[in-house]
Amino acid sequence: MNIALLLLFLVFCKGSHTSGFITNVTTRPDVLNIGSMFTFDSVIGKIAKLAITLAVEDVNSNPNILNGTKLSLKMHNTKSSDFLGIVEALQFMENDTVAIIGPQFSATAHVISHIANELQVPLLSFAATDPTLSPVQFPFFVRTTRSDLFQMTAVADLVFHYQWRDVIAIYVDDDFGRNAIASLGDKLAEKRCKISYKVPLTPTATKDEIRKALISVSTMESRILILHIYTSWGLQVLEEAQEQKMMDSGYVWIATDWFSTILDTDPSLPLVQTNNIQGVLTLRMYTPDSQLKTEFKSRWSNLTRARRLLNNTSFGLNTYGLYAYDSVLLLAQAIESFFAIGWNISFSNDTNLRELSGGKLNLDALNIFNGGRQLLKSILEVNTTGLTGPIKFDADGNLLNPAFEVINVIGTGTRTIGYWSNSSGLNVLPPEKLQMKMQTNGSNAGTQKLYSVIWPGQTTEKPRGWVFPYNGRKLRIGVPHGVSYPEFVGIKGTDFSGYCIEVFQAALNELPYGVPYKYVPFGDGIKNPENNDLLHRVQIGEFDGVVGAITITTNRTKMVDFTQPYIESGLVVVAPIRKMDSSAWAFLRPFTPMMWGVTGVFFLVVGTVVWILERRTNEDFRGPPKRQFVTIVWFSFSTLFFSQKEKTGSTLGRFVVIIWLFVVLILNSSYTASLTSILTVEQLSSPVKGIESLVTGTEPIGYQRGSFAEAYLTDELNIHHSRLVALNSPEDYEKALKKGPSAGGVAAVIDERAYMELFLSSRCGYSIVGQEFTKMGWGFAFSRDSPLAIDMSTAILKLSENGNLQKIHDKWLMKSACSVEGAKQAVDRLQLKSFWGLFLLSGIACFLALLLYVLRMVRQYYRHADSDIECSQSIGRLKSFVSFVNKREQEVKSSSKRRRTDNKSSNKIVHRQECSSDGLDES
Repeated sequence: MNIALLLLFLVFCKGSHTSGFITNVTTRPDVLNIGSMFTFDSVIGKIAKLAITLAVEDVNSNPNILNGTKLSLKMHNTKSSDFLGIVEALQFMENDTVAIIGPQFSATAHVISHIANELQVPLLSFAATDPTLSPVQFPFFVRTTRSDLFQMTAVADLVFHYQWRDVIAIYVDDDFGRNAIASLGDKLAEKRCKISYKVPLTPTATKDEIRKALISVSTMESRILILHIYTSWGLQVLEEAQEQKMMDSGYVWIATDWFSTILDTDPSLPLVQTNNIQGVLTLRMYTPDSQLKTEFKSRWSNLTRARRLLNNTSFGLNTYGLYAYDSVLLLAQAIESFFAIGWNISFSNDTNLRELSGGKLNLDALNIFNGGRQLLKSILEVNTTGLTGPIKFDADGNLLNPAFEVINVIGTGTRTIGYWSNSSGLNVLPPEKLQMKMQTNGSNAGTQKLYSVIWPGQTTEKPRGWVFPYNGRKLRIGVPHGVSYPEFVGIKGTDFSGYCIEVFQAALNELPYGVPYKYVPFGDGIKNPENNDLLHRVQIGEFDGVVGAITITTNRTKMVDFTQPYIESGLVVVAPIRKMDSSAWAFLRPFTPMMWGVTGVFFLVVGTVVWILERRTNEDFRGPPKRQFVTIVWFSFSTLFFSQKEKTGSTLGRFVVIIWLFVVLILNSSYTASLTSILTVEQLSSPVKGIESLVTGTEPIGYQRGSFAEAYLTDELNIHHSRLVALNSPEDYEKALKKGPSAGGVAAVIDERAYMELFLSSRCGYSIVGQEFTKMGWGFAFSRDSPLAIDMSTAILKLSENGNLQKIHDKWLMKSACSVEGAKQAVDRLQLKSFWGLFLLSGIACFLALLLYVLRMVRQYYRHADSDIECSQSIGRLKSFVSFVNKREQEVKSSSKRRRTDNKSSNKIVHRQECSSDGLDES
């Protein structure tokens, strides 16, 4: 390569060039010189040689293509040498060659493209697939095959389809391999996948070098192997992989189209080689079936049959042979277009080479093709159909509609499991059929991407894609060794226990494979370690993962990969609380004094209105004034219980009563609901109302040392760091809360809900105040891009679905000393002190009613008692009083009336007697 670059430096110089004297001017010549350069004895070259020869023969035998002009083809064998490629390219330029079919290798194309640019001779390469061979840098390089950019996009889609994340790339260490793998890395990154390990092999790799490379690969974590190498020694890699037991179950081999080229060229591989390639996936450039292609394949079979029998060599037609044939056809049609618009074939000396003339290199013979730019334009404007399908270039100089077949090696043959196209991705339908179906059915063209695959090891189960490296080392799982909450993580010597530990072990048991691991404590056990420091140890590779109460935050996800949260736990505020004792007059609290007053007034107003509306027509509302007043009061207040006995007869009266009863119903329901809430819901009071009052206040606030709460309070809520007090254990929480801010304690503690619920389960003098003001969760942390994070997330979801996660939670975190449910039950039982005021009112009313009743009875007794009972006879008088009270009031009234009548009669008789006696005395 150094010799080639030196030669280029001597021959070419940068800068604009101008044409010198024009030589060899012809209109439409009888013969046109074209060249072709590739490696004749390679898998691609031997097929391309015959295909190009047949194409030139077909063009020359068809007068409709070039109208009598013949193509004179001269082939050079580069023998896989870039230097020979340069020399042969210069030889073509000495012979007024208008175009070159080739080169085969990308490294050679990079070099001689500079020659083509200088002398304006188009290069039509049917095999140089390096994606960096762009028309911007090499305008005279025309790729007549598919770029590896599209092939690597197909590989990335395969990896993403099977939900793998890491791959290992084994590739040839030259322009062809390096640039293609770079494109693969970019495409994988777009799908959040990556190449975790690269294995470059020299273009002339030996068996020993291949063995060493594969041994290093076998110690890696990923089992997805991308193989992008040359056809000349590609099978040696697979053979060595078989010897290293790397073709067994669990491995995935994805070979680029070099492998399908070998299979197409030599479909009858020896049985030994066939055993080495079982389960391999490979890609083949897709060429749609057509009558033209079918006829050519039949012709090819007839031509190569005798050669196969004579030389015992394989001459199966591969896709590169098809593209080589179409390259000649494409060039012929472009030349015809070139002549059709009036251009001539002419060459001129390069003025940049005059200073170098006269030497033995014969540089004077190198001429510029004056019509090179126009011929290049004609090539890029061709729109025809060849063996490979439609031939047309896009604006970037690539053939339109790139597509690949996805092939699975099974037994002694292959099976196409699907197709990839740049427009529709993976699908089981060929691109043209898929396009027709999409046009017919809209965007709904089926969801099946690929058919089933038989993987290495003769299994149909999709490989996981990674294993733990076989280096004898267990995973190092960091565990925070602190002093708080051993219920979550407890460490005693070599014994690790707690809620987080048990969830981790249960999730590991759900994995379909074993995980060798060991716990490594982090911290001194005297104070809580910083979780960010622990995660940093994972980031630098000291730990492989972390198990503990690790909150998932945005900044932490930049350091490690977290699993699915196994517990929800946001920040809450815990402060001392004081229970509000229930008052004897609690039944008055549902309504304000104003409400009570307005309600009472409306009772009287409605009674008065109904009395006015009913008194003239309703006897119930008539009578003496005293009776009518009592009726008004009774009627209005009895509506409170819907027990009024007075009937309303007028329409207006009924209307007023209906509206009022509706109002009373609402008042009654509201009162009942409010009173129920007051009496059954625990009434707690705290000077701290929530995070808002803490933010605006000045009191000190406690937090758990090592928690993310410190950064959240200072960075997000702008609380000054001087107000924050770091606490280590629940005992420290309680001591600081008891002291309070005035005695050197704290006004409240801010920590995660899971911690605080455990803290409050045995401490009833504190409570969560306000709302939870963050929504976060705890997860297990692993190194970036670790596939274990995904599998553990799936395992955690399984634990949640089958209920085991809740069982572990109840085992470690459910406490009964001061649980919320117990507190609720205690509050729900109503006590006498909440109602003694009501009983007092009722007792006073009863006492007053009885007192008035007794006074009334005594008064009536003295008015209506019998006069024949002596006052001194107290016992008799008491019996008489009891007998009087026991009588019906009507009887008492009748007796009194009768007594009054008798008294009047007796008085009259006495008066008469007295009058009679007076008369006798006078006489």
